[in-house]
Amino acid sequence: MASPATPNTMDPDHYNTYISHMRQQQYPMLSGPSPETIYLDHAAATPAARLLLDRFHSSMLGSLYGNPHSASPSSMNSSQMVERVRQRVLRFFGAETGEFDVVFVANATAGGKLVAEGLREGEGFGYVYHADSHTSLVGVREVAKDSRCVGDEGVEAWLRELEEGELEEGEGGEGRMLFSWPAQSNMNGRRLPMEWCGRVRETARKGGREVFTLLDAAGLVSTSPLDLSDADAAPDFTILSFYKIFGFPDLGAVIVKKSAAHIFDRRKFFGGGTVDMVACMGEQWHAKKSGELHDRLEDGTLPVHSILALDAALDTHDELFGSLERVSRHTAMLAKELHDGLTALKYANERAVCKVHKHAASTYGKRKTQGPIVAFNLLDAHGDWVSNSEVEKLATIHNIHLRTGGVCNPGGIASALDLAPWEIKENFSAGHRCGSEDDVLNGKPTGVVRVSLGAMSTMGDVERFLEFVQEFFVCKVPPEPAPMPCPVRGPQQRLYVESLTVYPIKSCGGMRVPCGTSWEIRSEGLAWDREWCVVHQGAGKALSQKQYPRMALLRPHLDFKSGMLRLTFAGGGNEISVPLSRNPALYTEPLKPRNASVCGDSIETLTYSSPTIADFLTLALDVPCTLARFNSTSSTLRHSKVHLKPAHQPDPSIPRPLMLSNESPILIITRSSLNRLNETIKSHGGKAAHPSVFRANIVLAESSPGFEQPWAEDEWSSVKFGGEGPRLEVLGGCRRCQMVCVDQESAERDREPFSTLAKTRRVGGRVLFGVHAALVEGRGKDVRVGEWVEAVGKADGEDGTSVQ
Repeated sequence: MASPATPNTMDPDHYNTYISHMRQQQYPMLSGPSPETIYLDHAAATPAARLLLDRFHSSMLGSLYGNPHSASPSSMNSSQMVERVRQRVLRFFGAETGEFDVVFVANATAGGKLVAEGLREGEGFGYVYHADSHTSLVGVREVAKDSRCVGDEGVEAWLRELEEGELEEGEGGEGRMLFSWPAQSNMNGRRLPMEWCGRVRETARKGGREVFTLLDAAGLVSTSPLDLSDADAAPDFTILSFYKIFGFPDLGAVIVKKSAAHIFDRRKFFGGGTVDMVACMGEQWHAKKSGELHDRLEDGTLPVHSILALDAALDTHDELFGSLERVSRHTAMLAKELHDGLTALKYANERAVCKVHKHAASTYGKRKTQGPIVAFNLLDAHGDWVSNSEVEKLATIHNIHLRTGGVCNPGGIASALDLAPWEIKENFSAGHRCGSEDDVLNGKPTGVVRVSLGAMSTMGDVERFLEFVQEFFVCKVPPEPAPMPCPVRGPQQRLYVESLTVYPIKSCGGMRVPCGTSWEIRSEGLAWDREWCVVHQGAGKALSQKQYPRMALLRPHLDFKSGMLRLTFAGGGNEISVPLSRNPALYTEPLKPRNASVCGDSIETLTYSSPTIADFLTLALDVPCTLARFNSTSSTLRHSKVHLKPAHQPDPSIPRPLMLSNESPILIITRSSLNRLNETIKSHGGKAAHPSVFRANIVLAESSPGFEQPWAEDEWSSVKFGGEGPRLEVLGGCRRCQMVCVDQESAERDREPFSTLAKTRRVGGRVLFGVHAALVEGRGKDVRVGEWVEAVGKADGEDGTSVQ
């Protein structure tokens, strides 16, 4: 009998207190620096306990584990350990050894693929899968003879057709069939009927068909028990990933009902230990193993050390949490509090703050129908959708880990957001991809915000997240004062160029243009701006301060006298230099430019071959990288892709080419708007933002402080430099992300200024500061610090009356 001190016997309040204290010791990664980490993405992966890792470490050092395909003592030690853990897995899920076998695979996806390949090698199969399926199950349709996606009503209709023998060719009307569904939706946590296993089996028997069942249990077993003790009611194949339960190891399994094992009889591939004898010289012959199922399916050498870690994980989970039943009760209680808290949030006009995507058949607090996941979208006080990307950016700087987007559940997303297939295709054609910032299209979100709880989640996590939503999406923020009336035009009221900055290397430090120095402006921006980038040596992706804040410490300098770009690292190290000229000898394969990924675009770049350059950058950023230059001769051009268009709509006939900038050739901010923002930040005890964090090319200021007009740039249509200088068209507001929180001198992250911007400058669900611009008149002309600037408003007449 369990002692009163064990987790299994504690009441909910004591158990929550126990988890809160236990995780301080066992999950130090969740303590971290201030603010404390709030991890709300357990449906993707859960953290591993210190005790688990310590046990695994001790096991590795305490015994010698060899390759199990041998008879040496270390190999026998591995074989015995593997079989012991295999039996422990069966017991963990209540499965009888005589009825089931465990096949170790990489993860649940690999398990589904193994089952599909086994069925394909015979006469093929018809496939029916539930609309709530993860893409791992959806992808099985591509190897089936025919497939059918169904909802709950569709399952019932299919069962009737199956029983009555009414299935037509192309709907699984001939041959074997496979029916798959998730035990728990990874999108909204809805738990689907386990009774379908037995019903499908009985219906298939009546209809004289051979139908197999595949259950994706990965989501369910992360926080809830799975009982396979009734073999007659159990699925033929159950796939799962252990890292979702224990955090470690990265290992999965297929639990196979032995009565269905014959689907693998015609499997052709073999390798390593799945074959007894092979002849290949003179004759192509082999004898596959004929013993236990797992011996025939676990190709190659088993991941012995991962299976050893699984042994430690099973012990640790039992000691820390008591049982999955206890975890299930705890997480169900937390999920109900989270759901109820979100649905209770209202604006002053009584509009709901959240639209929670709960299935009609599920109820929070009832564990049979609902797991610990809440999927939702936020709306503003006018009922318009808030961009999920903005939610994620804010969560990131507040150390809250959650997930947004399509969450690998296309059917669930389409149903929740009422997205027809043609709308999904239209969004794709418009450039939307999973993870895109432009995630509200044609009046509908393209994904959701998903918060998922795990075994070590606490009520404190739920409360802090609700406070976060309340603070940034519900709290009333005093409206900004309206811009002052336009003053009488005169030199003392004009705008002038306070500073010019070019960023020769994308996302690295800026180079201030000295006062009095003229600087050429081109269609693609200021001369030498974003002409180089730092690229990952493996992935080819251009690096950004968002992921690598130390890039701010890389300081480029254009030395025109010597014709060199000089680069220093403020964190220490030597200086490197590259010629400003495009000498083909400097690049790898100079006749064949390589593609780099910039903001989702594939860009042709010329990569420097010098190991000195690569070593310098790799050491500075602690990631394998090197320098690349934009290929100006490329036939593939990028163009401005500003998300928020102004009311006057820029002329589409005017080309606005980009080099390595994200969205537009030029970025402008104003000193008066920055001052107003900093006043708000400091009024709440925050640190004022330096203009450098906004990484603007041009900072404009009023010559007289008394005529400051914060946010006047929102209404500009163009700006003109000097009497005969170049003219820029204003394309729209600049959408900001958490990168503005990187101090450009120290590379340290902070919450400001993004936190305050999110409260005061959210327009159409997007956080804006500064404006994008592009040259429309005066190519090749110069601008300089101190030069007067005339700004023209959208509502001004054709005479171009100045706003300032």
